[in-house]
Amino acid sequence: MAQRFVACDREQSFLMPPDVRAWLPEQHLAWFVIDAVAEMNLDAFYAAYRIDGRSRPPYDPAMMVALLLYAYARGIRSSRVIERACEEDVAFRVLAAQQRPDHATLARFLERHQEAIAGLFGEVLTLCARSGLAKVGVIAVDGTKVQANASRDANVDYEQLAREIVEEAKAVDAAEDELHGDARGDELPPEFSTAQGRRGWLREAKQRPEAERAANPQPVPRSRPQRVKEAKRRLEEERVTEVRANRAYEAYRARGRMKDGRRFGRPPDPYQPPATPEGHINLTDPDSRVVKGLRGFLQGYNAQAVTNEHQVVLAAEIETVGADFGHLEPMLDATQRELAAAGIDEAPEVLLADAGYWHGEQMQRIADRGIEVLVPPDTGRRRTTRRNWEGGRYEQMREVLASERGGELYRKRQPMIEPVFAQMKFNRGLDRFRRRGRGAVRTEWRLITATHNLLKLHRHTLAAA
Repeated sequence: MAQRFVACDREQSFLMPPDVRAWLPEQHLAWFVIDAVAEMNLDAFYAAYRIDGRSRPPYDPAMMVALLLYAYARGIRSSRVIERACEEDVAFRVLAAQQRPDHATLARFLERHQEAIAGLFGEVLTLCARSGLAKVGVIAVDGTKVQANASRDANVDYEQLAREIVEEAKAVDAAEDELHGDARGDELPPEFSTAQGRRGWLREAKQRPEAERAANPQPVPRSRPQRVKEAKRRLEEERVTEVRANRAYEAYRARGRMKDGRRFGRPPDPYQPPATPEGHINLTDPDSRVVKGLRGFLQGYNAQAVTNEHQVVLAAEIETVGADFGHLEPMLDATQRELAAAGIDEAPEVLLADAGYWHGEQMQRIADRGIEVLVPPDTGRRRTTRRNWEGGRYEQMREVLASERGGELYRKRQPMIEPVFAQMKFNRGLDRFRRRGRGAVRTEWRLITATHNLLKLHRHTLAAA
């Protein structure tokens, strides 16, 4: 009996079903992303386009948003890789509806809608709230260091930068001396160097438009009364505008107060910059800083996040300082803003953080809100012997953490937030940010955390089904 195999005929006219809905299984992530985008408010994207129908029609923002969310959920952040996937990957072809936006279009979409894309984090959090994943009984805050799209070798101080500018100026002068010699380089051409040559060139220039007008007669200009009437109209419009502006200013001064309620007073002192700026600046990404990571120092950002017990990210922000000190209360405020925007009226009950967030004043203000704060005064690896760390609030916090309830609550911190960073960095390839500038990096970080929540919601939906 002869061997038998499944036929593999590459000459067949059409190997895939004619309906794209049959290309992927019903529970595929691509269909979930499409349904999730359909529930989002994308008015901020559509408001950026013309409403008169002119110019070349752009790609549908809903399709572009779904494409970016799916790509980032799969750990793909390169616009060129996304463009290639729209040709080779079945899921991307379904999301793009067989369209193929190029990498330049994708990059411009990210840049043009930077604020709106950052707002997708709140839209996904709203969907998580509807499914019950955004509970806020116990929350944890932490930060992770992510490398920027810049090199540490590009950090320079003021003196080095000034020295490079002077050296560049010298190089430019040397190149111009070699090119022009003793001349300045802006001398007139030979035909303009004499009065006779200039008169001849002007005579030819004057005859040229006369010949063109003779060949193409122009319409009869408007009459003098029409021009006078139009000039009077423009003067009247300018006078009315000036009168309105003067009235508005007088009313503003008559109130005696600014818009925020403060009275007029002495103007602020003008800013006096220092004679020599301090510190270093990165020429590739000026907003990035040298921060300390797990494997030494790197040029990057401090990515902050707040999560709940379901490992859903409730807030995501970017800081340019390496230390976590001072970010406890701002991240709590950011969390409450995101929860309010998502329609969640609940307030956190317990806030967990590691020793790097210890800030006595901020912890006291948070406790005054009725939120319990658990932050160890030391790392636990090495007990400090400094006198100001003994007694008072420090010993009280150690006693709380040593109790059965306090220890049980604080042990939740590590499994609540650290696996989130591990999943983003090692499973989805967040080795460095691709965009530059704090605003662009914040948008990228919020998009990454939004897709993390979207994956959580997808798995929750599958489990419920």
